[in-house]
Amino acid sequence: MSDFQLSCCSAADLSEEYFKERDIMYLSFHFEMDGVDHLDDLGKSLPPEELFRRMDNGAKTKTSQITINEYTDYFRAILSEGSDLLHVTLSSGLSGTYNSAMIAKEIVEEEYPERKLFVLDSLGASSGFGLLVDKLADMRDEGIGIEEVYQWAEEHKLELHHWFFSTDLTYYIRGGRVSKTAGAIGSMLNICPLLNVDVEGHLIPREKVRTKKRVIKRTVDKMIEFADGGRDYNGKVFISHSLCEEDALEVKKMVEEKFPKISGTIRLFPIGATIGSHTGPGTVALFFWGKKRED
Repeated sequence: MSDFQLSCCSAADLSEEYFKERDIMYLSFHFEMDGVDHLDDLGKSLPPEELFRRMDNGAKTKTSQITINEYTDYFRAILSEGSDLLHVTLSSGLSGTYNSAMIAKEIVEEEYPERKLFVLDSLGASSGFGLLVDKLADMRDEGIGIEEVYQWAEEHKLELHHWFFSTDLTYYIRGGRVSKTAGAIGSMLNICPLLNVDVEGHLIPREKVRTKKRVIKRTVDKMIEFADGGRDYNGKVFISHSLCEEDALEVKKMVEEKFPKISGTIRLFPIGATIGSHTGPGTVALFFWGKKRED
């Protein structure tokens, strides 16, 4: 195993147990609910069920990125113990946290010139961002050095696919990703938008699909179209969801039927407060490795 630390932020939407299992450190985002500040601590202080129940009942949420000072303190604590660090951030297309991390990197590198510190823009979100970090943990555990792991990630991160659908347009309308008019019509016609993350790390609507049954199929169709090796795909698959585990399990079942060579068990994770504050309840996301993303 290589002797560097690997870390990310809570928006990678992995569980506390999984972070410990893979020896991945994380730094928490903050969010507000009805004006009260909370830590996005993977649901320990506010479980996802409670978060989305409150949002369903009208609670207003707002996220805030990790500050330069928080990053500086975090990086300094790790480097001061004699460890090198590779930190992976939430997509710069969704948050300014990558820029904050880069400023903190410059500050801390002056204090610890003998240490190596790399900051990587994942261009991903939720458990797709998590699946990238998981791959880097595999490489670290194989004994690959920090520079090579970082370089591999820069060259291959756009091969990580994110496909989302939602059965509740409320928060997509509120966030401006769906217009009020389109949202009203979509809700009336039972339309579930299918979205993905593009080459710049933005969340982009791709298709308007009528009915939940059809959008689940279209989501898996995207994996058939783009997965590395097609139906012979033998990599890992992660799925995240916001209070709709039954829908996530339907996606999981269909993926297992279509892709019999998947590595290990498909892991399901709850969407956390940082991402969930923007999606609201009713979102399912499928993540896998495949052809390089294109616009």
